[in-house]
Amino acid sequence: MKLSFSLPYQTRLGESLHVLLYRAHASANERKINIPLATQDGKQWTGEIQLLLKQPAELAYYYEVRRGAQTVRSEWQAVPRHLYLEPSVSQYFLHDFWRDLPYASWLYTSAATEVFFPRAKNPSRPLALFARTLVLRAVTAQPGKGKLFLCGASKAAGNWNPAHALELTEGEPNEWTIALNADQLEYPFEYKFIVKEGERVLWEQGPNRRLYEPKLKNGQVWAENDLRPLFGQEQFFRAAGTVLPVFSLRSEGSCGIGDFGDLKLLADWAHATGQRVLQLLPVNDTTATRTWQDSYPYSAISVYALHPLYADMRQLPPLDKKTAKEFEKKRKTLNTLSQVDYEAVLQLKTAWLQAAFKQEGKKVLASRPFAAFYEANKHWLRAYAMFCVLRDQYHSADFHAWPRFSRYSPAELDAFCAPRSASYSDVCFWYYVQYLLHTQLLQASRYARQKGIILKGDIPIGISPHSVEAWTEPALFHLNAQAGAPPDDFSATGQNWGLPTYNWDVMAQDGYRWWKHRLTHMAQYFDAYRIDHVLGFFRIWEIPMHSVQGLLGQFSPSLPLSPEEIERFGLAFTPDLLRPYISEQVLFEKLGDLAQDAKKKYFSRTPDGLYEPLPAYNTQRKIEAALAGKTDEKTLRLKDGLFALVSNVLFVPDHRNPSQYHPRIGALTDSAFRALNAHDKEAFTRLYNEYFYRRHNQFWKEQALQKLPSITQATRMLACAEDLGMVPDCVPGVLQELQMLSLEIQRMPKRLGQTFADTRTYPYLSVATPSTHDMSVLRGWWKETPALTQRFWNEVLGRPGQAPQEADAQTCRQILQMHLQSPSMLALFSFQDWTAMDDALRAPNPEEERINVPANPRHYWRYRMPLTLERLLQEHTFAQLIRTLLNESGR
Repeated sequence: MKLSFSLPYQTRLGESLHVLLYRAHASANERKINIPLATQDGKQWTGEIQLLLKQPAELAYYYEVRRGAQTVRSEWQAVPRHLYLEPSVSQYFLHDFWRDLPYASWLYTSAATEVFFPRAKNPSRPLALFARTLVLRAVTAQPGKGKLFLCGASKAAGNWNPAHALELTEGEPNEWTIALNADQLEYPFEYKFIVKEGERVLWEQGPNRRLYEPKLKNGQVWAENDLRPLFGQEQFFRAAGTVLPVFSLRSEGSCGIGDFGDLKLLADWAHATGQRVLQLLPVNDTTATRTWQDSYPYSAISVYALHPLYADMRQLPPLDKKTAKEFEKKRKTLNTLSQVDYEAVLQLKTAWLQAAFKQEGKKVLASRPFAAFYEANKHWLRAYAMFCVLRDQYHSADFHAWPRFSRYSPAELDAFCAPRSASYSDVCFWYYVQYLLHTQLLQASRYARQKGIILKGDIPIGISPHSVEAWTEPALFHLNAQAGAPPDDFSATGQNWGLPTYNWDVMAQDGYRWWKHRLTHMAQYFDAYRIDHVLGFFRIWEIPMHSVQGLLGQFSPSLPLSPEEIERFGLAFTPDLLRPYISEQVLFEKLGDLAQDAKKKYFSRTPDGLYEPLPAYNTQRKIEAALAGKTDEKTLRLKDGLFALVSNVLFVPDHRNPSQYHPRIGALTDSAFRALNAHDKEAFTRLYNEYFYRRHNQFWKEQALQKLPSITQATRMLACAEDLGMVPDCVPGVLQELQMLSLEIQRMPKRLGQTFADTRTYPYLSVATPSTHDMSVLRGWWKETPALTQRFWNEVLGRPGQAPQEADAQTCRQILQMHLQSPSMLALFSFQDWTAMDDALRAPNPEEERINVPANPRHYWRYRMPLTLERLLQEHTFAQLIRTLLNESGR
């Protein structure tokens, strides 16, 4: 068989067009056949390949643009182009059009096609073949739950009578195909696509389509692909849901912490209330120290492995009576706690899993389902298992400190995981644990889908510096840097997450393979996901290793300033701009009553009458080390003051080019700036505003568009961006171009001059929520700033008089109603904000409901629901309240 391709595409000088052909449903690593296309005019491209087929074959393909050996652009591939080829066909002509991201691309996500608007599909149904066959393939998401038909001017196409129209087959989601007998049509053949749903008939817009007779011989097929009918009916589907970490779930049978089995009960509750989305926090393994410090879910030791804490012990095999009785006693004790005891739960669950492995491990690992799991996941599973064994053996996840295997070696991995290895049984234990977790989460996900509910996952922006990925692929990361966030509403000194930053240049070399594998793995369980700190794909706040706080960071990548550029703003560049400005007055300003003693111990006097830190205390890390172990109030004040003093500079050197510089974030409000003369203040202010608000917009847009299209389109999950913080002007446009959902929070407006965002003006492609896990819950926020609450009471809620000190149930209900009535596709509320509407279900103290405090890097993540899921399912009045609100808002 000869397979011929034809595609109109306008290229630039030096670019070429290629087809990548591969076996459908193949693994990501399977080799693709590259078919270079040729052109006479740079506009129409053609090419062909000879295939030797002895039996029917299902292939897939896509187009890409190359400049030399480098791929500069690829088609949208979330819905792949599939071909069903028969050996009897002598030649197959493909007349294609380039596939860009389609309009309303969310309708192509698995959330839409598999859960919200499910339809029966026939992905492997072969097409009928005739002597001369004409194939029409339409790509459209407009039919909703209806089906697509073809109706035309020929008797074979119904003679414009919808009752006799020809039904198309949906193979891939929203891709509809029909095979016509080319000898039974009247040419030029005029036709249209129609949608039929029950008695309803909807014709596509625009003039009739016209097809001239293709030049076909017997045994040949002509395919017209990528026909895009429009039906003029927008689908503004809107849904609501709950945001809750798995660890916060509580059931009668759980083990002091939520587990994957509890997700089924949560799905039952969501279904009973009419909700369609359950959003979780990251569920990856974070076990680095086996202490409560591992409770932070955004520092995973593996981007693939699931956390053993989330194993549902009820699904394990029965143990011997003595062991079972002992474990059950501990389980009941832990399950009565109001908050998660991370260390005790981890200890119990680890022992329980080890006992189960000892009893049934060999049987499970010898099963066919495990063999399939292992084959699909061994690319990460083996290294993860070896890492866990070594972590426990050396009592540290810091692989740099391991006496052996500190540098990863594939050959050593093979030997370590071989059946003859002394560590093989320990390795197999982690295989077993991950297999159990995989099956349990998969079951929970499928259960939710059956209820019409999607699980929405969470992709952390970073990984732990002591992780499997940092160990096995260190070239992908800057392990000598720390990711964080500049000062914002969450933290006045910025956030230091302690996570390495990405080496995007290396990641780009293989088309962001690492990210695509990560998302593909996640898509097994989730139909939507939140991209944590999407700004990191534009630029990340990179903090030097000598800093504890975020003030001395810089954006990466970015465009630093040369001394010559700085001087063009009218500011003479001198070394003093890099030196902490510490005068007598500033010492007392930062240290108060501690200044007199501190200046003797930590500083020396300079010839110009200022002070400089002694070498032993000239960085935040050195200060932290000097004051380690002291937690009294005086020492904490001293540390914060010293941190502020060593950060009191106007410029910081670029991390990779120390001869270029960045203005220090927040410098306009610090004493180093106030010490400048009037001329220099004006010059520095102009430079600062140009640098932070104008210089990088186009640059960062280009950076994001290099990464995000191929990454977010690697799966059919619905991509939702967390776009909070110091947001560059280019971000909204990029999210809109890629049709990613933004995050809209009423108390964090994005429009300049607003105190509160207007929920009525939210974009459709957005997630509306009154609070996130990084913020105080709705009731907690109400009490934080009375003056702000008063304005909200009068201006937003339209209530007269004095605002109450507490947000009562009716007030909380009104706020949630505003979000539900917004245009946003998704309105997602924390469980605590849902229960704020019910006086009997809300916690007495809203501070007990807070999940995280971003300003505290050592925060203990341990919030639990105050009631069990079983009891929640019995709260019928509360469920009816939620159903009523959703019905009234059209969700």
